Amino acid sequence: MDTPLSTIAVVGLGTMGTGIAEVLALAGREVIGIDISEAAALGAVASLEASTARAVGRGRITEEERAAALARFRTADTLQAAADAELVIEVVPESYEIKQQVFRELDAIVSPTAILATGTNALSVTRLAAESQRPERVLGLHFFNPAPAMKLVEVVSSVLTAPPAVEAVTTLARELGKEPVAVGDRPGFVADGLLFGYLNQAAAMYEANYASREDIDAAMKLGCGLPMGPLALLDLIGIDTARTVLEAMYAESRDRLHAPAPILGQLSSAGLTGRKAGRGFYTYDAPGGQDVVPDALTPAAGAEAGAGRAVASVGVAGSGTMASGIAEVFAKAGYGVVLAARTQEKADLAKERIAKSLERSVSKGRLSAEARDETLARITAAGSLDAFAEVDLAVEAVAEDLEIKQQLFASLDKVCRPGAVLATTTSSLPVVAIARATARPEDVIGMHFFNPAPAMKLVEVVRTVLTADDVHATVRAVCAQIRKHPVDCGDRAGFIVNALLFPYLNNAIKMVEEHYASLDDIDAAMKLGGGYPMGPFELLDVVGLDVSLAIEKVLHREFRDPGLAPAPLLEHLVAAGCLGRKTGRGFREYARR
Repeated sequence: MDTPLSTIAVVGLGTMGTGIAEVLALAGREVIGIDISEAAALGAVASLEASTARAVGRGRITEEERAAALARFRTADTLQAAADAELVIEVVPESYEIKQQVFRELDAIVSPTAILATGTNALSVTRLAAESQRPERVLGLHFFNPAPAMKLVEVVSSVLTAPPAVEAVTTLARELGKEPVAVGDRPGFVADGLLFGYLNQAAAMYEANYASREDIDAAMKLGCGLPMGPLALLDLIGIDTARTVLEAMYAESRDRLHAPAPILGQLSSAGLTGRKAGRGFYTYDAPGGQDVVPDALTPAAGAEAGAGRAVASVGVAGSGTMASGIAEVFAKAGYGVVLAARTQEKADLAKERIAKSLERSVSKGRLSAEARDETLARITAAGSLDAFAEVDLAVEAVAEDLEIKQQLFASLDKVCRPGAVLATTTSSLPVVAIARATARPEDVIGMHFFNPAPAMKLVEVVRTVLTADDVHATVRAVCAQIRKHPVDCGDRAGFIVNALLFPYLNNAIKMVEEHYASLDDIDAAMKLGGGYPMGPFELLDVVGLDVSLAIEKVLHREFRDPGLAPAPLLEHLVAAGCLGRKTGRGFREYARR
């Protein structure tokens, strides 16, 4: 069953099919592009001519290489043209009926040794293979859009697929300059299986009016380093396409996290399917356009949240990395800062940590020696909260324990002057429960910084049902002053970022538990297919498995969704003391320093 795969047919010349054809032609394969639409065929030729011309202009290929690639690509309007193909890749619409019809016709046309590949990302490869006369030669070959640029290719085997067929297309993928990952047959495979659950939750979050579309997208870009926010990505993918994928996932998993959010069906029914329609979650300059234009939901430019309270001095409670980072941020922005810890020694050590951080900035040319000295001079280290008597804003950054935070806020209530704003940096606890430890819950708000605070631009601003309007306005204004991007969200577990991030991480762990894919393949899939800066297991080991488990438990307890229950493997690793990089072992092992 050794197959050279030198002649390849691509059935369906939409955006994806055309992109795959381009990759194959540039890699020296003879490519037959097949589409019943003459317009689609002409469009594919024009697209290939234009893209290869750009490649020549950028010095990526020569004019001779371009001419050879164009000569290797021809189009046809009938499947008969695939008779001599050693591999056929279908990328027709996501419909069992359409795809099965294509496979039935190909069975009677191609040679017995030809491999038939489906480009589906939502339908069962096994079901498609079972309809074929040669199920052992049927597999999934899932490219990502745009195919010429995206490195990931998921090679999907069914229980019927013969290993030599898998080996042949895996070798081809590598020869195309792609990174193939081997996965089993389940809706969404790896990348989309993890991605679409996350996108669905983001849509549900928006539908619940929990946060604005702009804040949800900004939170995930700035808090997780993602190239696009989830709602903008849904518009790019196509809201109808996303709903189809989720329906297929839910049909198999019955996990409520995969049940399409009603808004996806409503937008699809209204024809508001995203960029291709000119309108989805956002409004675009034209159907197929990329530029977002203002609409009725766009926040007014320069809109003020109202008058806030004056803030000249800030108190930061805590002595850990987060407290030091927050104190550094405020001092750099010109605020007088009191950094208070349980003892003077701890406070002095925290200030020393800030001094080292500032020195690194000086050595890298990011900060002048004069600015370093001025910043340090603004920070006063104190061994007691009594030093907060005259601060305008008190920010706590102590242990993520409700009782500890409540005790600290009860102390702040007695120490801080009337009118001072009291902020908690909690990432998972109810802000209102912390606020009720004081006699002035209207002055309390969440101000969730991300680690490392000097580098991360995002602050989640969490107001409770009791938070005063001017307190909210004060914190928004302070965020602007310290050059952070504030996003507003309500007081519920996980806020925006953790509520979307940790179910995704939990689902990745479940994939490994089920022996569906390896750690390395899952990490590669999300970095190469989703544009994530880190794979889920890399991130879990950095965050800490104990921290991750604690957040998962909070989310499960609040939302009571079975799909949010922490994966047993995570619990087992934490129980074994395998907490990630900080212990030298988590999902992977690390060299101890």
